[in-house]
Amino acid sequence: MIFLAGLYFGSGGRLPLVTSEEPAPTPAAATEEPAPPRPTPRPKPAPRPASQEPVAPEVAPATGDAESPVTVAVVIDDLGRNVGDVHRLHALGVPITYAVLPFESRTREVAREIAELGAEMLVHLPMEPSNGADPGPGALTLGMTASQLAAATRRCLEAVPGAVGVNNHMGSTLSADEPAMRAVLGVVAERKWFFLDSRTSAKSVGYRTAMALGVPAAERQVFLDDEPTIEAIRAQFARLVQLARERGAAIAIGHPYEETLAVLAEEIPKARARGVQFVPVSYLVDRTASAEP
Repeated sequence: MIFLAGLYFGSGGRLPLVTSEEPAPTPAAATEEPAPPRPTPRPKPAPRPASQEPVAPEVAPATGDAESPVTVAVVIDDLGRNVGDVHRLHALGVPITYAVLPFESRTREVAREIAELGAEMLVHLPMEPSNGADPGPGALTLGMTASQLAAATRRCLEAVPGAVGVNNHMGSTLSADEPAMRAVLGVVAERKWFFLDSRTSAKSVGYRTAMALGVPAAERQVFLDDEPTIEAIRAQFARLVQLARERGAAIAIGHPYEETLAVLAEEIPKARARGVQFVPVSYLVDRTASAEP
């Protein structure tokens, strides 16, 4: 499976962000501030250490040959409240990366279900936003010291057993602060996990800081459901596929909204028939950096 991803990303570097348009404004509970895109190179995936690798789902192959194959990763955030969300996502029949909030009402149950499915799981790490919204229990805030941030990060990571990586929930304030992100990502480095920068702020230093610390990392290119209507989500999914065709691969983040699940159920089979390959997001992280001395 890693070889399959390597067919597209052998040149190294990271996935480019969108260069033509920004995601639409979003409700505070979803993605906060849209991040303007910036060009980046493509990543060269490499196998994870065996100790960190879950029972990986098979890559969902393209079912048609009308167009050249491209690669897409879909991450679904804000899980941890409803086990049914996991079942509906699994029923899509392609690898989905599940991002689980650490201290929600059913976090442990949701994490256990995902682990039993052998799917890829992230800790959806709550961080301080700039708009005053509540990021939820266990949130990391700018007022914490480095040691407090590290301790809070460890508690969050331990709350989602079976996870292999981290992405940020909200965090437009914290993700823009390099000392704070160094404290957080230092814990991710200890575990040899990877980091997906959700890019909730144009000022995020998450990806750059992760790479400086030797943490494999990636950035999202598309938010699927900033505007949670069927029409808007369908348009964003089309944008995701187009970006993947232009650049070889693309990463999308969405949420377990009814509208998002409906669009994915409708559009994924069509995309596969047109040569789109769906992979866990870990296949698209940049693993080329080495830790600072």
